[in-house]
Amino acid sequence: MNVDTGNPVRLYGSGLEDPSALYRSMREEHGPVVPVLLEGDVPAWLVIGYRELHHVLSTPSVFARDPRRWNAWDRVPENWPLLPVLVPLPNLLSAEGEDHRRRAKAVNDALNGADPHELRTVTARIADRLIDGFCGSGGADLRTQYAERLPSLLLCWMYGLDDDRGEDIASALTTVFNAGPESVEAHGRIAAAFGGLIAERRERPGPDVVSRLIVHPAGYGDEDLVAELVAILGGAHQTTTEWIGNALRLMLTDDRFSASLSGARSSVREALVEVLWEDSPSQMNAGRFAAHDVELADRIIREGDLLLLGFAAANQDPWLNPPGRSAAVGTNHAHLSFSHGEHGCPHAARGLAEVMAVTAVEVLLDRLPDLELAIPAEEVQWRPSPWVRGVLSLPATFTPTTPHAVL
Repeated sequence: MNVDTGNPVRLYGSGLEDPSALYRSMREEHGPVVPVLLEGDVPAWLVIGYRELHHVLSTPSVFARDPRRWNAWDRVPENWPLLPVLVPLPNLLSAEGEDHRRRAKAVNDALNGADPHELRTVTARIADRLIDGFCGSGGADLRTQYAERLPSLLLCWMYGLDDDRGEDIASALTTVFNAGPESVEAHGRIAAAFGGLIAERRERPGPDVVSRLIVHPAGYGDEDLVAELVAILGGAHQTTTEWIGNALRLMLTDDRFSASLSGARSSVREALVEVLWEDSPSQMNAGRFAAHDVELADRIIREGDLLLLGFAAANQDPWLNPPGRSAAVGTNHAHLSFSHGEHGCPHAARGLAEVMAVTAVEVLLDRLPDLELAIPAEEVQWRPSPWVRGVLSLPATFTPTTPHAVL
């Protein structure tokens, strides 16, 4: 058993631009369970081994979810930038046992209440509208003008929100995920907006996610509803944005996918699966908390210790994905990018994310089949975040076309 944590790895500041290199160095020095320091040198463990992470995700009785179990709350300042992702909230992310099962069923039911055909139709309509906004110019930033906007607009439609309010909420959510000094204030703005939306829906119910949650037998109060709506939005918007953007980057820079740009839709799904293995939008997640002292990969994890879930690093574990061979083959879905176990991404949310991602890429390639990256592939910059993997921008060029709206 290894009780010496050695030199903990700082998960803030510089050195986050190349996560694959960072994970390799972590693995070489520390093995599959790495002692790390969060902002303010708050200690935690990062699980980067595939088998070890799968075990953590599969044993909620040992590696529990409720943040109130954390033994380091006394070290967290009031405006700690990671507070929004760790603070205990009355939603399915923090819940355990029967409470979690009750909430997960409510979320699945609310999301599944949308007609699948209508969902695809609305996604395609939103995609067309966004493309209409730049298709005549011959160039666009596919990240900021397309990938970043489509998920938020669709989720806002599902919530019954208008586009303007949806854009404001999506912008605030991006600030939260950047984990900077403004993250706590941005989280408060989102919660306040959803509080107002819930009051509206109680008076005027509609065919939307919020109205379905209000009347669900789970019996949500307003505080629980706000927390649940934030959890759904956070889980669906940011990660799907990066999934779409990362897939487009791959298809514009890798010759294996060049046929897709001429209308071969079959490789769109292959590109999306490969991204989940190689450039997972969810790099890591917080987290799990040891229910009692436990040994994990020869490390002694003390009761209340925080474990960060290293999804991207686990997907690249040489045990599963040895050098020279990629696990991202065909429809191999053994990756952990949607997490695993009872606290994994709800089934309905996975389906929603896939509808958004597949439709977004297919519609874009159908409308602009001669898309090309406007800069050399090596100049594409990644967000310097340990939590999410996504490009800062994705400038592209294409032959100008006429917007659909005026045809």
